[in-house]
Amino acid sequence: MDNGRVTLLHDINQRGFASDNYAGVHPEVLTAIAEANGGHQIAYGEDVYTAHLQTVMARHFGAGVQAFPVFNGTGANVLSLQAILPRWGAVVCAETAHINTDENAAPERVGGLKLLTVPTTDGKLTPELIDRQAWGWGDEHRAQPLAVSITQTTELGTAYTAAEITAIAEHVHAKGMLLHVDGSRIANAAASLGTDLSTFTTDAGVDLLSFGGTKNGLLYGEAVVVLRPEENGAAAALPFLRKLNMQLASKMRFVSAQLIALLEGDLWLRSAQHANAMAARLAEAAGSLDGVRITQPVQANAVFAILDPVVADRLRETFRFYDWNPHTGEVRWMCSFDTTEADVDAFVAEMKRLLAEQA
Repeated sequence: MDNGRVTLLHDINQRGFASDNYAGVHPEVLTAIAEANGGHQIAYGEDVYTAHLQTVMARHFGAGVQAFPVFNGTGANVLSLQAILPRWGAVVCAETAHINTDENAAPERVGGLKLLTVPTTDGKLTPELIDRQAWGWGDEHRAQPLAVSITQTTELGTAYTAAEITAIAEHVHAKGMLLHVDGSRIANAAASLGTDLSTFTTDAGVDLLSFGGTKNGLLYGEAVVVLRPEENGAAAALPFLRKLNMQLASKMRFVSAQLIALLEGDLWLRSAQHANAMAARLAEAAGSLDGVRITQPVQANAVFAILDPVVADRLRETFRFYDWNPHTGEVRWMCSFDTTEADVDAFVAEMKRLLAEQA
């Protein structure tokens, strides 16, 4: 480190397909952080950027919505569900849901939540699948199913349509339940569906949203967005829960400035469209190879495939990616806002070479 500059320790031209969390920060977001710097702003969210963020969120999700910036997606999900559930409440979710598979035990240990899971073939819940766990109200021996959480896009890369989410919302509201959306890749869903953000959230009857930014070019930062504050007490509970759960940023202006940079213009959409396009390119090219089978519809920036484990391990020597199901040889490839056509082509070319050697 010299004169405040960090010595470059990695190859800035090296990109893989493991996760959109691996990508750096979008240059426009870095610029926004720098522009928000300088001078003093009131801490803990009383700054002008966090105030302006409310206006920006309202443009996308409707008047009256309330946004609470947080550090990360796990925090956003736990806070959202805590805010709408009593201690005896339970959440119905897909078996593959991120809150069930990839957040350690945060929903249970930190949030005090009971998860009631349902197996799915494509990561998506339906009213019929929800009803497998939505029962037992009034039974003191059973955690009360009072909320449903769906992921958009799902952990299998599939996207709920607005009609599908509307059907779920109407179904669960009729049962006195609330609907939460884990929107860690919500921009990719909108880009895939060709709609604005409100069409499959506020307009569809969603109560609470975990809005994702980190996977779409932010340095860090998500937001809990209360979409129907008049229907639940989440907005009143969230300021206290956010602090209690260590998700209250003292210099919140830098989280809010990033979200503003993403949402005030079309950066959120441009970045998501590009990531989705790279995934489509990858799926088309890889799917044409003997020895590769695409296992899920490619509706956003994720590609799932069956690949010989030996080939997968050799391919990982050059391009990092993860197994999804090691028992079946299924792998997951993720594309990001900074994935290039050359990245995809080089990845597929190396895969083709290794498959030929293995044949």
